Amino acid sequence: MLLENKTAIVYGAAGPVGTAVACAYAREGAEVHLVGRTGATLVTLAQQIREEGGTASYVAPLDVLDRAAVEEHAAAVADSGGIDICFNATPNDDVQGIPLLDLAYQDFLRPVSKAITAHFTIGTAVGRHMTRRGSGVILVMAGGREAIANLGGSHVAWAALAGLCRQLAAEFGPAGVRVTWLLSPGSDQSGEPDTAGLLPRHQPTYAEVGTVAAFVASDWARTITASEINLTGGAVID
Repeated sequence: MLLENKTAIVYGAAGPVGTAVACAYAREGAEVHLVGRTGATLVTLAQQIREEGGTASYVAPLDVLDRAAVEEHAAAVADSGGIDICFNATPNDDVQGIPLLDLAYQDFLRPVSKAITAHFTIGTAVGRHMTRRGSGVILVMAGGREAIANLGGSHVAWAALAGLCRQLAAEFGPAGVRVTWLLSPGSDQSGEPDTAGLLPRHQPTYAEVGTVAAFVASDWARTITASEINLTGGAVID
């Protein structure tokens, strides 16, 4: 298993991406700590993981914008055996589908502010312990190189997250900590995915995002840092 004897924290674990990543990490042998805003959904996910043979005994309802709470939780996990992997799948509360000409500034700015605040808080909280230990992997969903209309502040938020990840990677790298981000075109649940612009005509499923996240978190990807993992099926190219 790729992540055997590893400890992972998944923030925003109850959402579709967080759930897929948490299940993939557990399937690959990691002990998974589930963090999110709603305790009941986290408990349900933990039960699902255990029924599938994984280890997810730890559930922590908390607000990732509360720096003191995130720091306290990270310290507790670190003290219990260390933090090997962190995945941030928290939502940004964005408003999409409205042209910038018609979008209220506060609606544009909210996802940018929330994304950066959340990942700065999470990245520095877990990074503090990872750098002391000399190893660790921090992952997030980001991007920002696309040219897509009517995304509100989402596109700017993703681009800002990529920039933050690069800086965290530069500062944490000498201590053995990798930081990278995944770019995905989304995963449709309607049964009729939009494959326009995708070269293989296949939109990634949440499970496939989780599988890639597990690989990137593993030692097999130990030379990948400060980098974007492109899951867009050719919709975004360098």
